[in-house]
Parts: sequence; structure tokens; C-alpha cells
Amino acid sequence: MTIQQSVHHAVEKLYGQSVEASLVQLQKTKKEFRGHLTLVVFPLLKISKKNPEQTASEIGEFLQKNEPSIADFNVIKGFLNLSVSSSYWIDVLNVINKQKIFGTQKADENAPLVMIEYSSPNTNKPLHLGHIRNNLLGFSLAEIMKANGYRVVKTNIVNDRGIHICKSMLAWKKWGNGATPTSTGKKGDHLIGDFYVLFDKEYKKELQKLQSEGLTKEDAEIQSSLMVEAREMLRRWEAGDLETVALWEKMNSWVYAGFDETYKALGVDFDKIYYESQTYLEGKEKVLDGLKKGIFYKKEDGSVWADLTADGLDNKLLLRGDGTSVYMTQDIGTAKLRFDDYPIDKMIYVVGNEQNYHFQVLSLLLDKLGFEFGKGLVHFSYGMVELPEGKMKSREGTVVDADDLIEEMIETARETSCELGKLDGCTEDEARKVSRIVGLGALKYFILKVDPRKNMVFNPKESIDFNGNTGPFIQYTYARIQSVLRKAGEQGIVLPDSPDRSLQLNEKEENLIRMLSEFPPVVKEAAETFSPSVIANYVYDLVKEYNQFYHDYSILREENKNLKDFRLILSVNVGKIIKIGFGLLGIDVPDRM
Repeated sequence: MTIQQSVHHAVEKLYGQSVEASLVQLQKTKKEFRGHLTLVVFPLLKISKKNPEQTASEIGEFLQKNEPSIADFNVIKGFLNLSVSSSYWIDVLNVINKQKIFGTQKADENAPLVMIEYSSPNTNKPLHLGHIRNNLLGFSLAEIMKANGYRVVKTNIVNDRGIHICKSMLAWKKWGNGATPTSTGKKGDHLIGDFYVLFDKEYKKELQKLQSEGLTKEDAEIQSSLMVEAREMLRRWEAGDLETVALWEKMNSWVYAGFDETYKALGVDFDKIYYESQTYLEGKEKVLDGLKKGIFYKKEDGSVWADLTADGLDNKLLLRGDGTSVYMTQDIGTAKLRFDDYPIDKMIYVVGNEQNYHFQVLSLLLDKLGFEFGKGLVHFSYGMVELPEGKMKSREGTVVDADDLIEEMIETARETSCELGKLDGCTEDEARKVSRIVGLGALKYFILKVDPRKNMVFNPKESIDFNGNTGPFIQYTYARIQSVLRKAGEQGIVLPDSPDRSLQLNEKEENLIRMLSEFPPVVKEAAETFSPSVIANYVYDLVKEYNQFYHDYSILREENKNLKDFRLILSVNVGKIIKIGFGLLGIDVPDRM
């Protein structure tokens, strides 16, 4: 901003005319050229009435003479490359050093309120790898929005009703023999997930038998006694049948206890949890109200539909003929309740891209029902996560279980750390703690560094590597910085409040300060684009630059005391930004490794 203002001043003094802010275009100098900032002079030629090289040279000479922060300049065609003085960079570092939480801002009571929905599990199965990406993206996005001065409500909608839940309930009732988490030694969500898989297995057997008797696949599905029983169970649940509801409550309580364990292990949480069993009636009420007003229509079988053909879409089912609701109905009810509960300024749904159409329809339906917030809903649509072996399928029991993956990551982190000597000298408690931090850091970083809109392949082996663009590489650099600072303390070094401004910095030192100064706009960009990957890759680039500096220049062995102090202060702030950046991703950093 200082240099931008100086350019405005230079143009006025040199050419006697003020310049619009949009015409002063400063950008980072390309790596192949000398300088820190580049001014594009072409937009200024109408004012200077001179050729690009002359205009650039005149502005450069004026800035070098009148702006203390400009040490040198060079001109390449219509581009003025400005080299910023060491004293300027030291002043920038001083500003960063004096701010404990640099690059973020706190929300005041009048800040916009953003509600972010993520997780959205079904109570018929445990959380899996796909849920991990969802939870990590949602939690990180919430932290990033907070860091940009928004008030944030983290919310979860639990899919605790519907035909899929009844499948697990029916399977437990038929073949469970009274199994409980206690009697089996299994987490409740895993136990119920097993019965969901069992239902599908028995259902397929029944279909094969019916088809072998001459029925078509479609007729077999209609005549399936298992599916008839499941649908009847759903009808009884919605009718409030005491026995059905009691079984539903018991089995769901097992699942919730299991979910809570997984959320705690992942380090994610929620401010408010909604349950579809409590929101679907609100949705049905709004749909029936829309039917009365002629917004929706009813078919002969009693089902209620929305005609969206005028909006370029198709007809959408909202209530089945038997009166039971669908996901869309539930989402309408949930949206209504949320906006009743909170003065929400922005609602963000963190849901996979296979639901793009669903949220396009939801936004339209809410708008048609008269909700002002309908058109403003944001679907944070992210890509699918797969394993090197391919897609996962819940019904077939081929998903990668979240709990198993978390434990595997921690165990692999410990084995890898031991092999590389990273845990040498650690007590058992320290080794366990570091292994958990590194294992979870590897998992979270590998997922969050990818542009969320893209599909990705998660490779556990690649994620735990102490070299390259990985969580452990960044965590190890942070631990290395803390080790240097501890040694400085042991040597009795007391750092000054600010570095010596007369020092001449090398290119790597200037680059590191420049990168630190870019953290606030990176945090802002991550919020504007709903992309934690912006922060992840910034932190990696910063760490890469610091490691090159650490390799090329001495810190504690530097003989010039002022330069040693400067490099220690620089290291303190690199560590600080790594910790803040990783905190926005929900990743811890270890002090020792």
C-alpha cells in the first residue's frame, strides 16, 4: 500500500495529473527477473504521453529518490521491476512479530453469521473415508471463516430415519440374537453397519431366488418380502408405533456413541446437531402448505410433486403416495428450523458433488415456498475420495472405515518415525503423542491440500513421508524451528523486541519475509474460494523456502549478533505462521520430533 501510494504521488508530480487507483497495477515480480514488485506502466501511457520504457524509467527514478523503501529498479519493456530495501523488509517482519495471531481477525457481535453444515452421517453405518474428507473440509472451512471475522455456527444433520435405517433395524430384529455393543465388544456404529450389510446380502439372495423362479428383476424387487417388511417398518415408525420407535431409539443411541468417538479422534466438533427425525415433519407441513397454494401438485397415487420444468429441470417427488417423506422434504424442514433458530446471513452445505442437482432443486423449492434465503444457499460441492484400488460401496461392506484408517495412520506414523530416528530420546508418552499428531496430520493434510472441487485418490503410504508436500514434512520443519529456539534459550540468548534495521538481508531472507506478509491475503482467498487447499499449499511453499534458508545459512553459529538475532526472530515467525496455518486446517504441530 505504501508503494502504491508512492506511485500515485510520482505520477502526479511527474505528469501533473492524478491517476485512478485501478490503473496502478502492482504485482509480484516474476522469478526470472530481478525485483520484488512489478508496476505495469501501459495503463499510465495516456497520462505520461511517452513510450513505455521512458515512462517506467522516470517513475523508477522518482521512486528511488523519494520512496525510502525502494532500493533499486530495472525496466523491461513496459514493466518497472522494483527492488525493496532490506530496511523495509525488516519493518514488515517487525509488524508481523508484534502480532501474536498474524493474518486473522476476530468477529465482533455485529459480524455476519455463517452456518456451515458438514458430516451428515446416516445412522445405519459407521463413518468412512468419504466422511473424513467431508468433516475435515467442513471443520477447516469453519475455522477459515472465523479467521476472516465471521461469526460461525458449525452444524450437523443426522440422517436418523428412512428406509435405510429400517433395513438395519429389520436385520438386527431377524438375525441379531439381541447383540449389543457390550456383548460383541464392537463400537455401536460398526455393529449397526454390519446389520445393514447383512440386510443387503439377504436381500440379494432373495432376489436371486425369485428370479430363478421366473420373475423379472423388477417384479422380484416388488415381491421381495424383506423390502416389504422394511417399508412396513418405516410406515410404523412414522405412525409412532411404540415398539418400532423404542427399537429405533436403542439402536441409534449405540450409533451416536460410536460417532462421538470418531469425531473426537478426528478433532472435529459441532455447535448444533439437527436430526431428520425432528425436521421431516416441518418439511411435510411446508410441502402440504405449498400443495394448498398450488405451488406443488398431487398425482393419482397420492404422491406430491414439484414441477420444475419451467426452471429447466424436471418433476421432483416431495412426498410418497403412502405419505412418507424423502430427503428433499427433510432438507426443506431442516432449513426452516435453522433459520428460525439463528439469524443466518449465509448458509453453506458441505456435501459431495454427486448432490449438485439436489441442492439446485432445494434452492429453487425454498425460494418458491417464500423463504428469502432460498436463492442465497451455498453448496460447497467437493469431489469424491477414492483409494488406489477404486471406489467404495457401503452396502457391500467395502468402505474404508474411518476408525480403522485413523488407527492405521497413527501406527504407520510411529513405525516410520522410529525407522527415521524421529522418536529417539522420546519417552513412551511423548512417542505416543507425537505418533498421533503426525499420523492425523498426514491424513488431514493429504486430503486438505487437494482442491476440494476435484476428485482425489487417498494413498496412506504417500501421505506419511517426511519429504515432499506432506503433513509430516511440514510438522518436522516446525519441530526443527522449536529445537533451534530451545537451543538459543539454553545459550542464554534473549531476543530484542525488533531486529536491527541497518542489516543487509540476503535474497532468501527477503523472500521469507515477503511470504510471511502474504499470509493475510491467503487466509482471505481461502474463505472467498471455500478452499482450505490455498492455505495448505501456502504453508508448504513457506516451509520449503525456510528449509532452503536453513540449509544455506547458519543461525546459531552466525558470528554477527544482530544478524543472529534477526534470523532467530525470522524463525520464530515462520514457526508462528506454520502453527496458525495448520490450526486453520485442524492440524496440530509437535514441539519435538
